[in-house]
This record gives sequence, structure tokens and C-alpha cells, in this order.
Amino acid sequence: MRFVTDELLGDHLRGVAHPESPARVQAVAERLRARGVLGDVLPARDATTAELERVHAPAYLELVERETRSLERPRYLSTGDVVVDRHTRGCALRAAGAAIVAAEHAAEHGTAVFALVRPPGHHAEPERGMGFCIFNNAAIAARAFLARYGGRVLVIDFDYHHGNGTQAAAGSGLSYVSTHASPAYPGTGTSSETLTLGEDLVVNAPLAASGVSSYEFVAVWDALLPRVAADVRPDMLVVSAGFDYVAGDPVGDLGVGVEVATPLAERIEQTADEYCGGRVAYVLEGGYVIDAIAESIERIARVSG
Repeated sequence: MRFVTDELLGDHLRGVAHPESPARVQAVAERLRARGVLGDVLPARDATTAELERVHAPAYLELVERETRSLERPRYLSTGDVVVDRHTRGCALRAAGAAIVAAEHAAEHGTAVFALVRPPGHHAEPERGMGFCIFNNAAIAARAFLARYGGRVLVIDFDYHHGNGTQAAAGSGLSYVSTHASPAYPGTGTSSETLTLGEDLVVNAPLAASGVSSYEFVAVWDALLPRVAADVRPDMLVVSAGFDYVAGDPVGDLGVGVEVATPLAERIEQTADEYCGGRVAYVLEGGYVIDAIAESIERIARVSG
């Protein structure tokens, strides 16, 4: 399995006491490298303004640039609960670009690629950042694929939290399917928000925030993913890979074991092989226990080869 990451991604909120820390990429990368998982890394790049504007409004992009320029100390972005500093915009541009690189390489080579990035993205809506997220990496990668290749993309989101931003970006070739804790932040993703947008779908499968067993979590995806994929018939899979569902996560915690990453990856690989010629781009979302992130990604990499 190929990876896309960059040392620059550690600059966002460096030295700030915050769950979304540089260790989520840097320490995880070190552990994966030590285990022989992270080998030949594809170089990341910044997303262009045109690529960002496929998902985000120009006024929002200008706001991020204006409010992060030359900050002397961390502060909240005015659109919501996102802590930013003077390095945030540069890191967010590189994270979105890395997700695009992952999607493009997966498309060109018919393989799985993992974008090990931060800040995460799936809460970022077209006109606002929220929930640790600045730019919606997964949606931006999906739109980049659609712009270059056409067809249809299915975004699969198994993060503890609902990807309200990705749902807001759905339509025009982008479908979205999510499991997430409910009620939990951000308060969206009820089953009533399952929608048909022309030929595209939004499918929400909320889980009890009190927790589910590992067996139940996998069983939901065993039933959900084949059904959604059969309706969407995607040409590309983009996975919002958030590992805050793992038991003990300080920001999530569905009570699920870290071992579920293996069957999740197996189901995703089966779906990619059936519909997409093996094309799947994983993009790191949440997950705030370093050991759990590293083991989960290692399990995915072992499945994906």
C-alpha cells in the first residue's frame, strides 16, 4: 500500500495542548515505518485554489487566509470551533493536496493509497470550518477525481462523528455513506437525512452513542456497503478513515475494538475490486489515540497489500 504524507503537516498547532496534535501524523508515521508498513511515500503537494473551490466558497477561502495570516497566538476561526494558528492554512492546503495525490495515484494504478494527513476535513462545510476541520480533504479529492475522470465517487465514512461537511458536498457524482454515533457532535446525520440527489445518494446509519460491539459495528457495514455500492456503482472509493470509534478514544469511543479495521478494509477492498478496478483512497479523519491510529492503519495496509 502506498502512502502520501509530509513533514509540514506537523506544523499546525505545534506546541498547543489539543487532541488534534502533530503526533497524529508524525508519531504514527514513525511507528508505521518501524513496522515496515510505511515505505515508499508519494510526495504531497498543496491543493490549488481551483481545486478547493470545487467544494468551498471563495469567500470562505479568503476568510481562512485572512484570519490565519501572521497570527501571533492560536485562536478560534470565526466560523466555528476550529483552533487555528499561523501555520494552519499551509498545513490544510498540503493535506487537501495530499488527498488529491492519493486519489489520482489510486485511479491511475488501480490500487489503494492512504493519505496520512492533518488537519482532518469531513466537518468542513462549503462556507465554514468546524470540528478541527479547515478544508474537506475527502470531498476535495473526490471532486478532483470527478473533474479529471468523470463517473461517480462513493465516500465511505466510518469516523465516530458524522461528516456533515461531506454530506453538504454530495451530489453531482458524489455519494456519501456514513456510520456515526448519535446523538453526538455535530448533531447531524439522522436516518431521516438519507437522501436521493438525482443519481447520487446520501445514506446515514446512526449508531447509539452509548456504544456497540465490534461484531455489531462490522455487521452494519457488511449489510450497508454492498447495498449502497450496488445502487451507486462507483468508479472510485474515497474513505474518510476516522479511528475515534475505537474504545478509549478521548473524543469519540463507540467501544469498538481496534481489530475491526481488518474486516472494514476487507469489505472496502471487495467493493473496490467489484466496481472500481481496485481504486480506493483512504484519508485520515479523526482518532486521537496514537497506538489505535497506528494499529488500525497497519491493519488496513496489510489487507490492501
